[in-house]
Amino acid sequence: MSTGTVAQRLGVAAATLRSWERRYAIGPAVRVAGKHRRWLPEDIARLEEMCHLTARGVPPAEAARAARVKVAGTSKVEKDVPAAGAGQTPGGPATLPLGPVRAECRGLARAAVRLDGEAVEALLDQAIEDHGCVVAWEEIIAPTLHAAGRKWASAGERYIEVEHLLSWLVSSALRRRRKPLRPTREGVGPIVLACAPGELHSLPLEALWAALTERGLPVKMFGPAFPVDALREAVRRVGPSLVVVWAQGRPTTAADLVTAVEGVEWGVRGARSHTALLVAGPGWTSVPQAGTRRLTALRSGLDLIEQRLAP
Repeated sequence: MSTGTVAQRLGVAAATLRSWERRYAIGPAVRVAGKHRRWLPEDIARLEEMCHLTARGVPPAEAARAARVKVAGTSKVEKDVPAAGAGQTPGGPATLPLGPVRAECRGLARAAVRLDGEAVEALLDQAIEDHGCVVAWEEIIAPTLHAAGRKWASAGERYIEVEHLLSWLVSSALRRRRKPLRPTREGVGPIVLACAPGELHSLPLEALWAALTERGLPVKMFGPAFPVDALREAVRRVGPSLVVVWAQGRPTTAADLVTAVEGVEWGVRGARSHTALLVAGPGWTSVPQAGTRRLTALRSGLDLIEQRLAP
């Protein structure tokens, strides 16, 4: 495997692998023409052992020595590691319950459990750059976030630090994605994005913001817990073509939100326009007012938005 492939698989930044090779002589045994590194199965096994030990608090130099020796069973270094709760990363085998997922997803999960922010950041940027926002979100980021949530929910809140670090870095990576992959759409009113009042979970809406930006569509993000009156005023001042409201839990102000968006007229007198409301998130599942307004996933939601914007 190449260094980039190994880095994705293990959830370690490629720069970290090169640093380990330089400092601790834990590099690939073979190089091909042009000095390209190629990692063999035994090389990768040593890296996996090093990742395992460093995640448990073993200093890198000591972990590299143990990984090179590759003693079968429990090495002396592992015996000297403090017991659970004394400086380790959270629990057990230090894995998240992912199921069948992409290799990049597994690498991201491993880096998150190790609380390796640098590696998580690099893997997120690489996933978005290689695959675009939609694939990166649906096939790599969201499965990892869901697995982190399931893990701390079933482990007595021992993994909350993993989910918080991952969520913050995902949010940062999505906001860095400002380069449109398509020409900026002309003659289209902005799309307003906001969370329902009291709703603090905004990551899926941030993914929608990044994907819309990627498609060259004008978008304004108002973020978490946006009050109804503020939404009404934003519609009046911005004159958006569409408004998308996200709710993780059932919004208590569903009817007010519909009125706040679709009950407002904007534009010059004699040619007033109305804005259409779309809703997203599991909180709207049992809301009768949602109806055909619901966006059920990022890719299909983008397609529906494109249809609504078509002349």
